[in-house]
Amino acid sequence: MYTSYHAITGEVLFNHKSQTKAEFGLQYQQLVLQQYAFAQEDVQSRTQHLLAFAQRLEQAKAELVHQICIEVGRCLCECEAEISKSIALIRYYAHLAPELLAHKTIATQASLSQVRFEPLGTLLAAMPWNYPVWQILRFAIPALCAGNACLVKPAPSVGKISQMLFNLVGEDLPLQLAWLNNNDIEYAISKTQALAFTGSTKTGRYLAAIAGRHLRKCVMELGGSNAFIVLNDADVEQAASEACYSRFRDAGQSCNAAKRLIVHNEIADDFITALQQHCQKLQMGEPWLPTTTLAPLHRQDLRTAVHTQVQDAVAHGAQCVLGGEIPKDMSGWFYPATILDKVNSDCRVYHEEVFGPVAIILRARDNAHALNLANDNPFGLGASIYTQNTHTAWQFAEQLNVGSVFINRHTSSDLRLPFGGVKDSGFGRELSEFGIYEFVNVKTYWQK
Repeated sequence: MYTSYHAITGEVLFNHKSQTKAEFGLQYQQLVLQQYAFAQEDVQSRTQHLLAFAQRLEQAKAELVHQICIEVGRCLCECEAEISKSIALIRYYAHLAPELLAHKTIATQASLSQVRFEPLGTLLAAMPWNYPVWQILRFAIPALCAGNACLVKPAPSVGKISQMLFNLVGEDLPLQLAWLNNNDIEYAISKTQALAFTGSTKTGRYLAAIAGRHLRKCVMELGGSNAFIVLNDADVEQAASEACYSRFRDAGQSCNAAKRLIVHNEIADDFITALQQHCQKLQMGEPWLPTTTLAPLHRQDLRTAVHTQVQDAVAHGAQCVLGGEIPKDMSGWFYPATILDKVNSDCRVYHEEVFGPVAIILRARDNAHALNLANDNPFGLGASIYTQNTHTAWQFAEQLNVGSVFINRHTSSDLRLPFGGVKDSGFGRELSEFGIYEFVNVKTYWQK
């Protein structure tokens, strides 16, 4: 069952039953036929369908933003940014796809030899709740440009916004919701030609193993515990301001947020003081109010998990210098901006992702120790380095085991650059030209 709740009142917003295996099988067969016809269109025709979809999204932006706000619980301005970025994504790929997917002629002993980028077929995606429009489109738009069809299993708790999004798709695009039962996920993977998943590392391992059994290509965008490294020559005020923004935006529920703040011990006290000052300005409240800058968590179990991690850290020697207590007399699953200083390897938060508004301070003795702390983690999505010495920063960056490094800026995603991680953060890339090539058959042609 797919059930959505209001983030503050708890009222039921949406219910949808899971489809049967037979219903999914029929949906798949019909979509295969649509995909074949869609792939026969040239790329310019396909991108025109996508641009029309972008226009419909723009016209429905206010309704979509409101629904994300009440269903996910994110601040209204953050929801507006999600829709705006999603529309920009469609227009970005619509502009570049003809160039990126053009046949490439390569000189060999043949009279003509080429590489062509052809669709794999019908793809399956299982998507998370935290960015219910952006995550789906980040996968689907480049795949559609290449001529694929896409079936998307939404997160169970964001069915209403998912339905609203797909109501705007139209009949020209082979992009459909799949209200799959979890027990039927292997059947769905076996029927489709590739899998995209965004979510936890635990679930990613499970789905990647299934995809492996059926020899299906997959892209796994999993958890993150990004290092935010502040060296002793950094602009402390800038670093503290950006750490606050990156860690606490979206109530800390972003895989790509700054989570482990690794600070040179010479400036750690000044940094923590500045960070506290920024955090104390955050205002919890109903997410649709313009005064709210720290929204509630999405579900009760998520708040419980975060609070349990905080309690464990304190029990193992960390110092809670801000927050750390569940607010009383507030409707919604709020948790305050929390700072844990002097975290050590006995604390769960040292090794685990914290998916909520908790900043973890790790004090580094020197630059080498900071690098060791950054890499001493199972995740490898992104990292930031703050220093006035860019030569040092680039040397440092080359030694970080992550998918992206930002110098004097917090981690984020850019349409023009590949996004993805290594280690327990998964494999494969989304966005940029590399994202469009993940779900194509890179096919060689050779003529004597």
